[in-house]
Amino acid sequence: MKVPFKPGTLIYPLPAIMVSCGNSPENYNIITVAWTGTICSDPAMCYVSIRKERHSHDLIKETGEFVINITTEALAKATDWCGVRSGRDYNKFKEMHLTPQQGQVVKAPLIAESPLNIECKVVEIKELGSHDMFIAEVVAVNAEEKLIDKSTGAFQLNHAKPLAYSHGKYYGLGEKLGSFGFSVAKRKK
Repeated sequence: MKVPFKPGTLIYPLPAIMVSCGNSPENYNIITVAWTGTICSDPAMCYVSIRKERHSHDLIKETGEFVINITTEALAKATDWCGVRSGRDYNKFKEMHLTPQQGQVVKAPLIAESPLNIECKVVEIKELGSHDMFIAEVVAVNAEEKLIDKSTGAFQLNHAKPLAYSHGKYYGLGEKLGSFGFSVAKRKK
């Protein structure tokens, strides 16, 4: 039986990512975001939604750049900590022993410990209410070489044990249930 429930943001789980921003070591920052996703494949585009009062909001608005850093089970503590502490008060790279790394295109730092870094340039900011959505073009991707399948060239993020966020809790991914198109694939005899 279904019962009425208050309207809200109940689309979970989501990826828990760390967004790095800033354009020089003096203002580098990290914010943890779960409101993120892919919005276009050609050109490759994605978004992050950030509350206006967050320190990273203004940094991204000023520089027009950010990096989406995929998180893992090993980065769970840093992911949470960077989401509850402000970059106004802490150097998050230093506090969490994370390594800022120069990317290919943007000045915002990559997080070296992340298995996948997606460099983004903002193309539009949509004011939505409590959050602004930073719509961005993907300008470069940096992948951990050991996670690339040598025979297919596919990036195997599942081997990095990515982190997911659901209703205030962090989770690892469970077992694989199928691959895209498995429900209609012809069975081999």
